[in-house]
Amino acid sequence: MGPEDYGIPLPEWLAQCVRHVPPGDGDTCPTDTEALLAAAFDFAFQLHAGQFRASGEPYIIHPIAVADLLRDIGASAAVIAAGFLHDVVEDTQVTPEDIEARFGAEVRALVEGVTKLGGIHFTNKTEAQAENLRRMFLAMASDIRVVLVKLADRLHNMRTLGALKPEKQQRIARETREIYAPLANRLGIGRFKWELEDLAFKILEPEAFREVQQQVSTKRSEREERLAVTVQLLRDRLASVGLTSCEVSGRPKHLFGIWSKMQRQQKAFHEIYDVAALRILCPNLESCYRALAVAHDTFRPIPGRFKDYIGLPKPNGYQSLHTAVIGRHRPIEVQIRTAEMHQVAEYGIAAHWKYKEGGSPAAADTERFNWLRQLVDWQKEDAGEDSSDFLRSIKEDLFDEEVFVFTPSGDVVGLRKGSTAVDFAYRIHSEVGNHCQGVRINDRLCPLPTPLQNGDFVQIITSKAAHPSLDWLNFVATPTARNRIRQWYKRSHREENILRGTAMLERELGREGFDALLHGEAMARVARRCNLISSEDLLASIGFGGVTLQQVLNRLREELRLASAAATPVLSNEDLARSVTAQADQAAPAPPVHRTEAGSASPIIGLEGLEYRLGGCCSPLPGESIVGSVALGNHGITIHRQDCGNLAQVPLERRLPVRWNPLADDQRRRYPVQLRIEVLDRVGVLKDILTRLSDHRINVSDARVRTNPGKPARIDLRVELVGASQLRDTMDQIRSMADVLDLARTGIG
Repeated sequence: MGPEDYGIPLPEWLAQCVRHVPPGDGDTCPTDTEALLAAAFDFAFQLHAGQFRASGEPYIIHPIAVADLLRDIGASAAVIAAGFLHDVVEDTQVTPEDIEARFGAEVRALVEGVTKLGGIHFTNKTEAQAENLRRMFLAMASDIRVVLVKLADRLHNMRTLGALKPEKQQRIARETREIYAPLANRLGIGRFKWELEDLAFKILEPEAFREVQQQVSTKRSEREERLAVTVQLLRDRLASVGLTSCEVSGRPKHLFGIWSKMQRQQKAFHEIYDVAALRILCPNLESCYRALAVAHDTFRPIPGRFKDYIGLPKPNGYQSLHTAVIGRHRPIEVQIRTAEMHQVAEYGIAAHWKYKEGGSPAAADTERFNWLRQLVDWQKEDAGEDSSDFLRSIKEDLFDEEVFVFTPSGDVVGLRKGSTAVDFAYRIHSEVGNHCQGVRINDRLCPLPTPLQNGDFVQIITSKAAHPSLDWLNFVATPTARNRIRQWYKRSHREENILRGTAMLERELGREGFDALLHGEAMARVARRCNLISSEDLLASIGFGGVTLQQVLNRLREELRLASAAATPVLSNEDLARSVTAQADQAAPAPPVHRTEAGSASPIIGLEGLEYRLGGCCSPLPGESIVGSVALGNHGITIHRQDCGNLAQVPLERRLPVRWNPLADDQRRRYPVQLRIEVLDRVGVLKDILTRLSDHRINVSDARVRTNPGKPARIDLRVELVGASQLRDTMDQIRSMADVLDLARTGIG
């Protein structure tokens, strides 16, 4: 069989690739480009022969689709070739050396950078995901083009998730929303970002997706008619002032963007006005500002909605004028940019190289990827960071930067909203942050925690005698600053941290046999699982708080359970379990009983007319996958999360398929959730946590504190939340506090 058997007109496809190759892409001529791509296609086609995807399709369909996506965004010939070959090292007997011999060192490096990790065994999915991302970001730092192949690979996989099991679809979709879509946004690849978000939205919130899709479709004809009239009016006004080369078009908003705005602003669909917008493409920079004047003259501008991303581009290179005006009886967004700016907005770094003289990765602006270099530097210097902390920092650092400030020399620095002078100092250089003593904002002395505003001029005052304070962790907003502060503290207090970590661990494990256990193989494996070299590094990390005592004890218990039956552990599993597990379960008060109603009033679909209660063992929230459990006797139905451990005891015949109703009348109803927080025992820590929650309008219905001399304090909080997304935000807010060592969601007892 050949490529034509799969409907692939190879000569025509290759000819299109040649036309899409960016100008100045090395010394590659059209003939060389076509030969390279034809050879890469043929090599992948032969190697993947006989392999099939979960859908039953020939596997070659996937690398072809990846290469096609890369071609569409104007990637170079080497990147497209890597798209064809990105799975051959993992799925076949081919080695990286074979690829280099056939296609050169450049293609080999790209394929190695994006190859899925195989043969590496992890004890949990969090560690596996963290390690995969560490390696991907290290590869990106060496050649940023790696991420183009990775994103194209993820996009096609998201398009074809239907053949996988639902739980795997959920996991991949959540990772896509939290990592890959923000990464595409950070690199300016809008075309990938929006589709990744919508595909993840469809899987993670299927009911909400269908509802928004239906609402958009229902009013489409009315909206398109209204938009067409507005477009024509604006075209006529632009032509009347000589701007005949400007192209005016309407564009629909993406479903996830509409839904996110509904959630963020707590509005219904009919209250969201900007489900469509206008875009004006201009021939040059001057005509952009002239078109803006025409738009403001034709329609009434809305105060505070104008943003000039041309004069002050986003860190990912995005440039455009944004404004909002009152159109035909409704507000409408307007974006104005040149054709080149539009290409950059759609294709990000690929378009950047395409338009840049001698377009190549080496020629790209290095400042644009400063965040990536800082992230990689942190990984190298702080390899002991816990996997969950690393993943949280990755997610935080991928969000779009929203505050733009100036150095004393007039250079622009982009920071996350809420950033302070300390964040600014560490963005400039780690030594500036480590010796920061004060700050002048707009020539005025200000406290270090002062949030920076757009347009501020910031001057850091340094001193050789100054050093970071752990109090800074309470107000810094960027992962870079937070990690640099922790690094400095760990380096400068290593011996003290080792002693503190040793004392903490010894108190839990007991003196008898402690030295043997500490220097044993089980503890060494725990250190390696925490990305540390030795048990001494592990003790220092415990003492500082880089890894929590609970995490070490849990992993040690797992290692002892996996030890050979012939080996007698110094500390029994039972004793260790008693020292690290939570207190015995207490009888919980019966949760309130509800009765479902017909129509959209019921918050749960599938229980019409039946009595039910929410399981206190797992406290399900709207947005989480749920299942109903039919209780024996006259006790109604209990609703559990699908991952609730108690479901293992419920026979399949007593389980009911249920789901949350996104159209329920009581969408603002709040549900109780129990959180257990382990913190450094100091005066005022509970007050600080409650203040943080109050600032985010989170109601706390119960709070209990348990302390033991010389040990971390435990705080049990019962909070009232509207759904799963608010729970994630709330837990992230608590985890970001300097005194918090561990945080877990527990049953309501």
